[in-house]
Amino acid sequence: MTMDTTPNLDIALGFTIPDRHARGRFVRMGPVLDEILSKHAYPPAIEKLLAEALTVTALIGSTLKDAGGQLTLQTQSETGVVRLLVCDFKGGEVRGYVEFDADRLATAPAEPTLFALFGQAYLTITFDQALTGERYQGIVPLDGDTLAEAVQSYFVQSEQLPTLVRVGMRKHANGHCIVGGLFLQHLPEGEEGRERLHTRLDHPEWQHVEALGATIEADELTDADATLETLIWRLFNEEGEVRVLTALPLARGCRCTADYIAQVISKFPIEERRAMADENGVITVDCAFCATKFPFPVTDLAA
Repeated sequence: MTMDTTPNLDIALGFTIPDRHARGRFVRMGPVLDEILSKHAYPPAIEKLLAEALTVTALIGSTLKDAGGQLTLQTQSETGVVRLLVCDFKGGEVRGYVEFDADRLATAPAEPTLFALFGQAYLTITFDQALTGERYQGIVPLDGDTLAEAVQSYFVQSEQLPTLVRVGMRKHANGHCIVGGLFLQHLPEGEEGRERLHTRLDHPEWQHVEALGATIEADELTDADATLETLIWRLFNEEGEVRVLTALPLARGCRCTADYIAQVISKFPIEERRAMADENGVITVDCAFCATKFPFPVTDLAA
């Protein structure tokens, strides 16, 4: 396996193990995660949930071959603490936010399980392909104690793909956070990088890879002093061949702009625009992802 050094934060790094018909992806985020979380004053339990969701979204999204494609992860509940969780990934850019009931959260355990946060809910993962315009969406019950476990269940139920997901988070005394994740999948017939393949779940070669991947610890995933290549080597150095792919830098990517929002609002009839406006004749649009408010006077939109 060829080893070289890459930046240790805000990066996704893929690899394949041809002899085992498996592919994997490591993700580690620091400043990007801090930038996203800083837009909202989330309580610790919600902050941890969003950090895990962003990591999982980056792990899956960075496997897309279509550079213009988008992956969206979403789950919502009408009865739980968390009303809505949305994250998406496009071209190396990740974003996300959480809507939650603060009163219900106050009565929840300090470290709530996924069920304590959502109750009965569903996990939706959507793949939008830019080149073909196709959309693929899978919906499964939100099962497991963590979001990582729920995503594993998603791939087994919706994709029939044996999958292992591990996520770790570290928050330093200065408030800065680091998250890391591992995503492993079995690919039948030696095919690398294809999506939504169907396979049996009893391959010894997969069980071997899964057992190795399961030994990764949260402290390793969040250790910014260790390169992601080092983590790959630690897990799979005894394999005959491991191919490390080109690293993908990650960034916070909120795609809201004043011009785009103005174009959307301008498509409404003038009567509806006036109804949207406040007593000062201003329509205010609040982007939930980046917590930015965009004011638009109705008179300017009419012009």
